[in-house]
Amino acid sequence: MVVYLVVFYAYPLYRNVELSLRHYTVRSFVQGDAPFTGFANYAEIFGDATFAPALWHTAVFTVVSLAFQFAIGLALALFFLKNFRLSATLRALFLVPWLLPLIVSSSTWSWMLNSDSGVVNAFLGLFGVEPIHWLTSPDWSLWSVVIANIWIGIPFNLVVLYSGLQAIDPAIYEAAALDGANGWQRFWRVTFPLLRPVSAITLLLGLVYTLKVFDIIWIMTRGGPSGSSTTFATWSYRLGFGNLLPEFGPGAAVGNLLIVMALVFGLIYIRLQRRQALS
Repeated sequence: MVVYLVVFYAYPLYRNVELSLRHYTVRSFVQGDAPFTGFANYAEIFGDATFAPALWHTAVFTVVSLAFQFAIGLALALFFLKNFRLSATLRALFLVPWLLPLIVSSSTWSWMLNSDSGVVNAFLGLFGVEPIHWLTSPDWSLWSVVIANIWIGIPFNLVVLYSGLQAIDPAIYEAAALDGANGWQRFWRVTFPLLRPVSAITLLLGLVYTLKVFDIIWIMTRGGPSGSSTTFATWSYRLGFGNLLPEFGPGAAVGNLLIVMALVFGLIYIRLQRRQALS
């Protein structure tokens, strides 16, 4: 386990930090003689005009995705808790977006949201809505990738929250009903409080995952048009690999910012787990 962690986690992390503290070119990357520049790469990305929009897009993409994934996942979990006929079959079908490779899901959404031949615009056209340039308009590109990411993340929330709901003792609901609580009151005063530990873990894991989403955005919009859907993940990739003259140092610096953000929430997740173990 120690060897595995060192080879696949500690060393890549060290290399990424080392990349961000030196001025690497293609030649120096191969020969290993890049000059040490300290925090110059970080100063460069903080002063870059892309930094503020990318930070905003990352925040919007993460928060909106998490909110809708959690809300829809919880609603579906409550729906399937009734154990009606075909409940297990439908739950299995809802796992399909989670099981598909991201390149397949992203390509499918790109086709569905195509301005000219996409089924979404064709459906909206039935109601007299003019075609929307989902992937090529600066006003819609970010929301397009958010919609796709929400669809992909719902099954994870459904599975975890459904397991949490099953762990709640039915006798508690019976006692609440005897006390005169209606369905809405039972949800807010019984279900939601008892589901809070599971909800916190679900949101934190989803947050760490969503922060680093790259595949969906790159396949659907490549961060465009005009940077309107660029996040830290796509910006880091474009700096390091998306240009003829790659900027390894700044690209690694942006990646390290994502690592720090994910690490902060990862530590919160560990603390919550410890608190649950002690309670």
